[in-house]
Amino acid sequence: MPPTVLAVIPARGGSKGVPAKNLAPVAGVPLVARAVRESLAARHVTAVVVSTDDEYIADVARAAGAEVVQRPSEIAGDTATSEAAVLHAMDVYEARYETEVDVVLLVQCTSPFLTGEDIGGVAGAVAEDGADSALTVAPFHGFVWRDGHSDAHPAATDTAAATATDATAAATASRGSYGVNHDKAFRPRRQDRPQDLLETGAAYAMSAAGFRAAGHRFFGRTDLVRTDPARTLEVDDPHDLARARALAPLLDAPGSSRPTFADLDAVVLDFDGTQTDDRVLIDSDGREFVSVHRGDGLGIAALRRSGLKLLILSTEQNPVVAARARKLRLPVLHGIDRKDLALKQWCEEEGVAPERVMYVGNDVNDLPCFGLVGWPVAVAGAHDVVRDAARTVTTAEGGFGAIREIAAWLLGPSLTVPTGPATTATTGPATTGTTGSGTTGGNP
Repeated sequence: MPPTVLAVIPARGGSKGVPAKNLAPVAGVPLVARAVRESLAARHVTAVVVSTDDEYIADVARAAGAEVVQRPSEIAGDTATSEAAVLHAMDVYEARYETEVDVVLLVQCTSPFLTGEDIGGVAGAVAEDGADSALTVAPFHGFVWRDGHSDAHPAATDTAAATATDATAAATASRGSYGVNHDKAFRPRRQDRPQDLLETGAAYAMSAAGFRAAGHRFFGRTDLVRTDPARTLEVDDPHDLARARALAPLLDAPGSSRPTFADLDAVVLDFDGTQTDDRVLIDSDGREFVSVHRGDGLGIAALRRSGLKLLILSTEQNPVVAARARKLRLPVLHGIDRKDLALKQWCEEEGVAPERVMYVGNDVNDLPCFGLVGWPVAVAGAHDVVRDAARTVTTAEGGFGAIREIAAWLLGPSLTVPTGPATTATTGPATTGTTGSGTTGGNP
């Protein structure tokens, strides 16, 4: 039988540095949910438990797929140790399932870029490779210094003071900074120095029996599991959280920031360059024509049937926008100078929280709306600034199925929705003009 490997994520409700820290979203996903997601994806892990004293954290943890252990108040305060939370969670889990845990993991949700591979690495070091304990570390090449205003300064010891020519010299020496992992008089090249490894504080693994006996996470043979130093970040204050949010588009796996159907109440779509290829064809009478995609029409129809609130929001005052909206049976606001103000008012009127709105755009006039909603999405081919500001980017370009792709994120590839049968997409652009009904013909 494979060993029972229990991942425990301590996530108490109180936090002084960042209020409600464990619920703080990074790339739209609360820190605790990110930790659950990666723990569930890790090899060897049998079950994932979140230890918390907070009902909101518990709800988010369950929604992410974890079990919850209610943490007693006596081990939930500022002075409580992670070890105490892990021991308690392990006891509860074993009693709940009448089983014995072989390996227990401590996974810190304050490390937003911890990966399932990292967690599986420390689990495997104990479960497979015979280590008693293991932790994630990152290569570190820096010279570490310590301020001299410390009793730990070598010059402040009795021996150092005895070798000084007088008391003044000893006092001066004790105030000078000094090298911790190097001699400041000798500066070898990086390749000539021993490899230092920095504890990341992200993931630890322990044999359950050894952990119970030792009462702390390091005992016996401790193995080091090397991780990517670029991912080493612990969220302890608001500046750390801001850095995590800035780095998420670079470090998160493609698609990991895509919303699910449960994340949204509304989808708001820009028109030109998002539902079209951003070209305008003008005939000799000045009438404008744009190219749209039949697959987008199918995707929008499925989203409409799903019960999500939908809106087309466009800066252009152009009959073709209204014509397309009529064809898709969507409400439309067009000829709007301040799209963000219009969007905010629409959310208030519809009773929709902006953080549960996806806004899809392609150019700089969409950026104010990106800053308002919880799920800003850029289509492929969008302006670089817009792509950088988006939480995720489609693989299809505007006018070539980008909205169909988004519908598939939310409803699955077949666009199956709760109130209707699966819908099959067709491909190929169609043309919408301002004359007649403005319909594309065929599918919506």
